[in-house]
Amino acid sequence: MRQLGNHKSYWRVSREAVDLRREARPPMPVTFEAQPQQLTLDLERCAIIVIDMQNDFCSPGGWLDSIGVDTSALLTPVKPLNRLLPMIRSKGVPVIWVNWGNREDRLNLSPSVLHVYDPDGSGAGIGSPLPGSGSRVLEKNSWGAALIDGLTAEPGDIHVDKFRMSGFWDTPLDSILRNLGVHTLLFTGVNLDQCVMHTLQDAVSLGYDAVLLEDCCATSSPLFCKDAAIYNIKQCYGFVASSESLLDAWAVNAGKDEIQ
Repeated sequence: MRQLGNHKSYWRVSREAVDLRREARPPMPVTFEAQPQQLTLDLERCAIIVIDMQNDFCSPGGWLDSIGVDTSALLTPVKPLNRLLPMIRSKGVPVIWVNWGNREDRLNLSPSVLHVYDPDGSGAGIGSPLPGSGSRVLEKNSWGAALIDGLTAEPGDIHVDKFRMSGFWDTPLDSILRNLGVHTLLFTGVNLDQCVMHTLQDAVSLGYDAVLLEDCCATSSPLFCKDAAIYNIKQCYGFVASSESLLDAWAVNAGKDEIQ
């Protein structure tokens, strides 16, 4: 019989019969320190979401830089992500890049979305050409919408274009996660108090478990915005941890496996 579906959820089919039983995949538990409580999760049921690590947000010459925002803090997730993502991939955990990637004609964007980034209608928002490079802000396939230098998407990673603060609205993200059998999401990226927070809130509302990896997130907003987001995540939505605590726990598990 042949497999029909993805590598984690599929039927077995032939001309004469269909087997609906999904393969029982063994759990991969890991326990690590988090707030407000220690966590144990199953890596087999996890995915990591990397949000908006794009030139228009993070890079010199990008959109935020062009309107006078100090974007230096938005590059701080690069180093911890580069330590974390190879281990994530080695465990078979899906890596999902969720980035703005708007239509050229912006027909799916309402005036309320456009107004946030172009409040006086002068043309400094989504889809507008950047001074100097001419790259159109957050437009799919533009330089500004591309992943920043220093981070590399690998073959097998998953890419989802988004068009709102939340990565779940008007995107296939929820369908992808459900087809992969994912229950728990690790959140990383920028801006912590905006797109990361909105996507995390919607994830919890849809029934996913949410873990924010704080050292893999950043924001260009004032410090009180970050503090409020962290407080609300711990209080209302899920858990906050560091990538280091997760990596340390994996190292301990690997040592136990070698002893056994």
